[in-house]
Amino acid sequence: MDNKGWLVVNNYIAEDKFTDLYNLFLEAAASKGMELALVKTGDIPYNVQELANTQPAFVIFWDKDIVLARFLESAGIRVFNAATAIEYCDNKALTTLALERADVPLPRTTIAPLTFEGVGYTDLAFAAAFAEKVGYPLVVKECFGSFGKQVHLVASFDELKALIPTFGSRSFLLQEFVAESTGRDLRIFVVGDETPIAMNRFNASGDFRSNITLGGYAQPHVPTDEEASIALNACKALGLDFGAVDLLLGKSGPLVCEVNSNPHFRSALDCTQLNLAEFILDHIRATIEG
Repeated sequence: MDNKGWLVVNNYIAEDKFTDLYNLFLEAAASKGMELALVKTGDIPYNVQELANTQPAFVIFWDKDIVLARFLESAGIRVFNAATAIEYCDNKALTTLALERADVPLPRTTIAPLTFEGVGYTDLAFAAAFAEKVGYPLVVKECFGSFGKQVHLVASFDELKALIPTFGSRSFLLQEFVAESTGRDLRIFVVGDETPIAMNRFNASGDFRSNITLGGYAQPHVPTDEEASIALNACKALGLDFGAVDLLLGKSGPLVCEVNSNPHFRSALDCTQLNLAEFILDHIRATIEG
């Protein structure tokens, strides 16, 4: 096997938490005798002939530039995760549709109709009708966003009417609030057909979201057969080689809250002493050699 690969990262993000994650990959690759080069998205030529001069055996695509991921695939490079899988995870509306088709359990959800810049959401009848079915409080999620920052909890239609105009033309969805899981969820990391790492996440600050970025903390967890099966089925439905599935603990069983195609895993390493990068690299080697 040609062990040479690229870790493709965003051209502009230079935050310490991203750099730390990239280093975890590079160190893990070195320990396994795999050559992994850090390559920024702006350094890749959109030209197949130019690319052929330095073309890697594989790419770990740690960004959301779907067009670039598709270009690399069109050049015959095996990309982990695939462009379509990243696209479906990046857009929470597409995630919902894929999971519903695969009968993966998730909270009751509706997707806002498309609007346009300068028009906005002038008719909220669809939102009122959905709230009538599931009740308040209600979760409102922008379709694009990370680290829980674009997720809101509204307690009434008045709050909903005040919030939605702030989105402009940005797409969003409405979701049933799972009260039993307030400030708590279960994150299961999936690689191939395995669930090598899992942790319970809690938020002690009173926030309904459990994201560690928002003040949460984690404890190691051994998934039940049901939890592991749901996480694996969610990743399969989205076409992921690896990912992180966040489960809410509903009164009738686990429900998928979100699926991440390029999850941050420093907190999981600190919590469990297991490095997701090592599992991902082993999966890549096995896939290419197979």
